[in-house]
Amino acid sequence: MEEDRLVFWGTGDAMGVPRVYCECGVCEEARTTGVNRRLRSLVAVEQGDRRFLIDCGPDWRMQMEARGIRTVDTILVTHAHFDHIGGLPEWADQCRWTGTKGVLYAPQEVLESIGERYPWLNRNLELRPVEPGLVLGGWKIFGWRVNHGQNGYSYAYRLEKENFAWVYCPDSIGLADEEMQPMRQADLLVLGTSFVQEDAEYSTRSVYDMREAAELIAIVGPARTLYTHMSHDVDLNRLPKLPANVSAAKTGIAVKLER
Repeated sequence: MEEDRLVFWGTGDAMGVPRVYCECGVCEEARTTGVNRRLRSLVAVEQGDRRFLIDCGPDWRMQMEARGIRTVDTILVTHAHFDHIGGLPEWADQCRWTGTKGVLYAPQEVLESIGERYPWLNRNLELRPVEPGLVLGGWKIFGWRVNHGQNGYSYAYRLEKENFAWVYCPDSIGLADEEMQPMRQADLLVLGTSFVQEDAEYSTRSVYDMREAAELIAIVGPARTLYTHMSHDVDLNRLPKLPANVSAAKTGIAVKLER
């Protein structure tokens, strides 16, 4: 039986790295050797040559081309911000030209926001709400609303299959106890951390930094954590000391979804 893998197609925040206007050390490194080059956050859940994606940002076309993949038929979306849905029109165009009907899953309020922005998508995509009992690729999926700070809300997903459970939460901050609960006892937590330490006024912020993420991890206790959704503040060559079993995801890495 083929193994399940989580593949990081993108690990960047809303603006990606390098920032076009920026000449900081991280952005300059991203333009040359490229360790810090980061497209917008997107992951693929794969089993052999079958896959579904979580999110579909504006770099989707480049991410597909980089892997030589021509079609995708199923995408699960966390929220309706541009860096997570900006590639949907291109995906719909893929479906139009290949004569297929893609299936887009998201919570109902997210589907409504997507429909307002792209009212033509339902010509080529079937928009289905995430409901209890959803299964994709054999993974039982549970989604819940999480605080996204100044940017409103997002959704996180817990995926379970056989004896393995993992959580994908790219955009959140200041989670309440009830928002943390579905994260507990996870084998893997994928968590958005835009900065190593963000010093902006807290009320203006929208995503955990790595300092705060360590506090969250201590509470929910995943067996392993990978950080994603990272800005040009994060230098993969000079990361701070991270908690045990915590690391920053690099673009293209594949993680086995098994114990």
